[in-house]
Amino acid sequence: MKVVGRRVTQQMSERASGELLAEGARFNESIAHLSRAAYIPKGVYRFKTHEEANRHEEDHIVRAMAQRILERRQGRK
Repeated sequence: MKVVGRRVTQQMSERASGELLAEGARFNESIAHLSRAAYIPKGVYRFKTHEEANRHEEDHIVRAMAQRILERRQGRK
């Protein structure tokens, strides 16, 4: 088995750390940005495999990215 990379886990602490707070805030901001970037219609989706679900999500993200590119190009002209 080949190991690529290493996961670093944060230790639990009784005292708050400003560095960890900032890291958490950056993570929240990036997750919030992802949810605004792609529009996935509301509803209940049932997929036979994880690959099918991932493909569905990726399709919506790609469409959103293409739409943003078109909007930016039209705005520049």
